[in-house]
Amino acid sequence: MDYGHDLQFGSFISPTSAAPHNVVALAKASESAGLNLATFQDHPYQSAFLDTWTLMAYIAAQTERIHISANVLNLPLRPPAVTARAAASLDLLSEGRFELGLGAGAFWDAIEAMGGRRLAPGQAVSALEEAIEVIRGIWDIGDTSRFRVAGSFYQVDGAKRGPAPAHEIAIWLGAYKPRMLRLVGRAADGWLPSLGYMKSDDDLANGNAIIDEQALASDRRPTDIRRLLNIGGTFDAAGEGPITGTPEQWVEKLAPLTLQHGFSTFILASDEASTIERFGSEVAPALRELVAAERRTPSSLA
Repeated sequence: MDYGHDLQFGSFISPTSAAPHNVVALAKASESAGLNLATFQDHPYQSAFLDTWTLMAYIAAQTERIHISANVLNLPLRPPAVTARAAASLDLLSEGRFELGLGAGAFWDAIEAMGGRRLAPGQAVSALEEAIEVIRGIWDIGDTSRFRVAGSFYQVDGAKRGPAPAHEIAIWLGAYKPRMLRLVGRAADGWLPSLGYMKSDDDLANGNAIIDEQALASDRRPTDIRRLLNIGGTFDAAGEGPITGTPEQWVEKLAPLTLQHGFSTFILASDEASTIERFGSEVAPALRELVAAERRTPSSLA
């Protein structure tokens, strides 16, 4: 199913502390290549990585147009009320260029080693749902009532609301299993999986079906939920990755992901400026043109 969203393109950059200036250069290269989004892993327990919040703030100050997001933020080590204020602040400072990718958590030994609370899978999903309620509540300065959330994992009791973001920050969830997918349909603005973790097209179709069913059950429109996809590959026929070959071959492989499965944002995992440049200057415009033509006159691709 094509949900009809405009096509967007982004980069997924490793925030390595070994070459911090290269990380910034890759974000700038992403903007120069015309990409819409620069995203970064968030593993606060990983000493080889720069702190993602610090990095995003610095890069927002070094760029002018591109949007910034974590891919995805490690919620168990990021208290949601504080995360909400940090997100709104960065959105205000960047004039509306921040989006919020969230994850329920993984690598629990490492999280616990950093002082976080170890959660079972079901608990982590419930905690994420409570966190979304807290985050949206902090942003909602139009509500003058006393802000309270009496959750099992997160509680606020009279927290002051605000600041409001500069724009309506999208909340995207990294999700694979049914309970997380239902949370996307119920409470999120976007689904952000990685193509490399999908075993077949059935995983994409089944994920969309669960999200859509839950969205309808929650009085939401499935088309309001953007489908984003992390992808990897090279412009080398002999290279490794889910997508390889010429830019034309990339377009052929990505088009059905939009027209049949509804993915409208493709985020390329790459730490090579030349690959990012070709993705933005060659793949993105060609894919936009093909999808626009198919939407006007549907063919066997759709």
